[in-house]
Amino acid sequence: MTQIIDRPTRYDDDDAYGPLLAPAEAPTLTMVQAINRALRDAMATDDRVLVFGEDVATLGGVFRVTEGLAETFGEERCFDTPLAESGIIGIAIGMAIRGFLPVPEIQFDGFAAPAFDQIVSHLAKYRMRTRGDVDMPVTIRIPSFGGIGAVEHHSESTESYWLHTAGLKVVVPSTPSDAYWLLRQSITSRDPVIYLEPKRRYWAREPVDTSAPGLPLGRAAIRRPGSDVTVVTYGPLVATAVSAAELAAEHHGWSIEVVDLRSLNPLDFDTVADSIRRTGRAVVMHEGPRTLGFGAELAARITEELFYDLEAPVLRATGFDTPYPPARLEKLWLPGVDRLLDCVERTLGQP
Repeated sequence: MTQIIDRPTRYDDDDAYGPLLAPAEAPTLTMVQAINRALRDAMATDDRVLVFGEDVATLGGVFRVTEGLAETFGEERCFDTPLAESGIIGIAIGMAIRGFLPVPEIQFDGFAAPAFDQIVSHLAKYRMRTRGDVDMPVTIRIPSFGGIGAVEHHSESTESYWLHTAGLKVVVPSTPSDAYWLLRQSITSRDPVIYLEPKRRYWAREPVDTSAPGLPLGRAAIRRPGSDVTVVTYGPLVATAVSAAELAAEHHGWSIEVVDLRSLNPLDFDTVADSIRRTGRAVVMHEGPRTLGFGAELAARITEELFYDLEAPVLRATGFDTPYPPARLEKLWLPGVDRLLDCVERTLGQP
């Protein structure tokens, strides 16, 4: 039975992240509206773009992200599928081989597991298997991460699985503007893209300029400049990091620079490195469990390539090495402002 979610639980730090990278005259959109607009514009621009998944047509998606697409473009281009994630991705692979630009939706992050074999064994490897003769322009949209008080299998951090799979691009927007442009850029990619949508940012609003592209896929963004510590994060935790930086500046006088990766693969390590060379300290933050999370890879690479620029070890503010908890314990499990500032305090060597 489909779970209908009209609005997520809001955490206080989510409101700290204001409009970025858009002029005042641009329409103000939520992330849901920005993704819907990106799909509409892509479908209007190229009739090879197809949107499909569980309840995306008649219902308009659990979060209403695909609302109105079937009415506008017809059910041949936006259609519902059986509850079979492996079949959804298998269909997408076949369509890509035939020249279409499929944009399948996995209804929730935890539901990606049944599609794992198709994604890892076929989708990620097809271009290399054919020596580049066959493109695989599939963009898999997955509502991801926690923060909405959902039930089991509805809040997971799956990015490490996809990042470990060579052949996949992985992007995570943190703002409505990025949600629009990263999706448009993903759909035109010749490689398959895992597009992870932070559910608790779905109702964040900002002006979105759909006429002038923002940063390209594969580029990180400095969301808040600073001089003492670099915080490297992505997706839903960018707002948390910005909120923590504001509190740290107000109460402790610490200057925290926040780097929003936006794209995990390809990774813009140059922007990360430039920031750390300025600050000399780094904290990596992500929602997933600590062990073998993406923060471990980032910490290792930072240490290997920037060892002589570091004034302290790279620290990680992450989720715990346990299964994702019940909704009432979610806020205790997710890394928040306190967990991040504890790492900042340690790396600064405060008493």
